[in-house]
Amino acid sequence: MENWDEVRTAYQVARMGTVSGAAEVLGVHHATVIRHIDAIEARLGVKLFQRHARGYTATEAGADLLRVAQATDDQFSQLVGRLKGLGDDVSGELVVTSLATLAPMMVPVLAEFQALHPGLIIRYLTGDRLFRLEYGEAHVAVRAGAAPDQPDNVVQPFVKQRIGLYASQGYVARHGVLKGVEDFANHRFIGTDDDNSRAPFSKWLRNHAPAEAITFRCTNGFTMQEAVRCGAGIGFMSVWEAERHADLVQMMEPQPEWEGALWLVTHVDLHRTTKVQAFLTFLKDHAKGWCK
Repeated sequence: MENWDEVRTAYQVARMGTVSGAAEVLGVHHATVIRHIDAIEARLGVKLFQRHARGYTATEAGADLLRVAQATDDQFSQLVGRLKGLGDDVSGELVVTSLATLAPMMVPVLAEFQALHPGLIIRYLTGDRLFRLEYGEAHVAVRAGAAPDQPDNVVQPFVKQRIGLYASQGYVARHGVLKGVEDFANHRFIGTDDDNSRAPFSKWLRNHAPAEAITFRCTNGFTMQEAVRCGAGIGFMSVWEAERHADLVQMMEPQPEWEGALWLVTHVDLHRTTKVQAFLTFLKDHAKGWCK
């Protein structure tokens, strides 16, 4: 195929399902998209799409093109990610990902690292989904839970999250302090909405608190923290986050079985680059004071 612009256009039409959607992604006029589709179908002598009122649906031939183009697009993304990490100076983009609940610890480190390297652009991506290091979506990932086992990743133990049970002063004024596990039935708890959550503290709460006592359920750690601060109940929070809020009351001391492991993850192709190694060293040094 001599004209890769046409292949790329057909791929985006198959992916988006409409000419207008493909045009927006590609940054071209919709007439250009139609012209490319007509041209590639004429050149191949086969219909790639069925046209209908709602848009374009790929034919069997179009679906085959989509699969090949997707693989090619992924390979190019992986290549771009590797190239962005190359070089023997600390400049360009540094893409770091973690859970949003780690932001209070990560952002100051990232800001200080950037101040040391003014040519650096920081992209800090938070969220529950795993960003794919093998496709260049991030240079460094800080992940929680069991040790990541994706192939071609370099995984290093980072720090342990000390977790405690906390409530707001308002909650304590209304319901009193927690007098131990035997007092759980007399209190209200904040938990995860996922009964299959593998977080150590979530499993512990399910095993020790009556189901009817878990009266406020959330989908992520950040929301759980906000619920604790607003007085919705007693909930788990990392010690470092709780120490930022003077109005919180610790209801139970951190327990070893509540701890969660954090891991530093990099892709083998980028692990030894100057930029990644410089940041990993900087982050590890600053994290020494996180668990005191």
